[in-house]
Amino acid sequence: MKIEEIYQLYTKHFLVDTDTRTIRNHTLFFALKGDNFNGNNFTKEALKQGADYAIVDEESHSHEPNIILVDDVLETLQKLANHHRKVLNIPIIGLTGSNGKTTTKELINAVLKTKYKTTATKGNLNNHIGVPLTLLSMTPETEIGIVEMGANHKKEIEFLCTLCEPDFGYITNFGKAHLEGFGGIKGVIEAKSELYTYLKENGKIAFINPQDAVQVEKTINIKSISFNNNLQFLEVNPFVKLSLNSKSVQSNLIGKYNYTNIAAACTIGSYFKVSDTDIKDGIENYTPENNRSQIILKTVNKVILDAYNANPTSMKAALENFEAIKEENKTVILGDMFELGKTSIEEHQNIVDLVAQLHFNNCFFVGENFYQTKTKNNAYKTFEELLLHLKNNPLKQQSILIKGSRGMRLERLLEIIN
Repeated sequence: MKIEEIYQLYTKHFLVDTDTRTIRNHTLFFALKGDNFNGNNFTKEALKQGADYAIVDEESHSHEPNIILVDDVLETLQKLANHHRKVLNIPIIGLTGSNGKTTTKELINAVLKTKYKTTATKGNLNNHIGVPLTLLSMTPETEIGIVEMGANHKKEIEFLCTLCEPDFGYITNFGKAHLEGFGGIKGVIEAKSELYTYLKENGKIAFINPQDAVQVEKTINIKSISFNNNLQFLEVNPFVKLSLNSKSVQSNLIGKYNYTNIAAACTIGSYFKVSDTDIKDGIENYTPENNRSQIILKTVNKVILDAYNANPTSMKAALENFEAIKEENKTVILGDMFELGKTSIEEHQNIVDLVAQLHFNNCFFVGENFYQTKTKNNAYKTFEELLLHLKNNPLKQQSILIKGSRGMRLERLLEIIN
């Protein structure tokens, strides 16, 4: 069956699903394959639960009514998404970067949705499957799409751009993330800049932070829009406060590093003629969640939970910001940073050395990488060892920064912190 024919089936309800655990009535079920699963095996279940059609790529599963056999389910999903993007013909903002992608995407959406009907990437569904699903979640009512694009190897952003064909692009920054896959910071810059290459080759527009020398250099020959000149950083204690055309904006985001994320959202909002009042409302009504820079008040302690992800760049920024916050008693609990390749121990040691220079009451490190560093502070090889220590030696009257890579799942500490 041709993509155009599948598209006609899709447009009846504009629904696509890939997981029978969250199947919706009248959806198209795409039987994707992974290392540990084969969606073809769940085709009957998908139809039983309400899917109108199932797309499979194994002939043995194609002999039931309403089953469509294709050569490759994933490729079909991607082609369908790109076809839909072309039919919609709406402005698409493509977003990537080493740190702050998801927060910036949420902020942009919070600002733009005050005036437009927007559809943005849910969570961090930003890969070769997530981007097509984001595009296919857009309906004829969508006026602006916001697509987050992630990568841990070169050429991934290039490919994702061919799917979503962004009219605008923004790269949050170039940091020490996924160094193992990119082969170092130079590789990070090359990979993320694949978005710039697409924008240049297609005559599209880049939003840039003029304080980022790499962004300025890489966009010399590209149509670009710099951050709004009427934006001014005011303070962070602990939340970022700024002014927009002399209008005070109080965010719910901690850390000065979040100012550029807010500035990008304000700039994009201004470009799309969102009023200053609506931009202010959008920023002030956005509250981070899902373990991203959340402030959680416990019985006797205050926790800054930033346990969604971590790399050397974001870890350094979080620590320096935490030191600058006006609090009496400060404790840091840091978990391993992943995907750093050969530089892993060096980068973990750099963080340990930085912590030694800062002024915290207590410092705890957890994970095999931190455990191998030279530190006089409390280092624990496993999460369970740290958990036991904190149970037996509870923290009291502390402001606590918890940060680590997603795989460390440090949010589990909330259960024993009072």
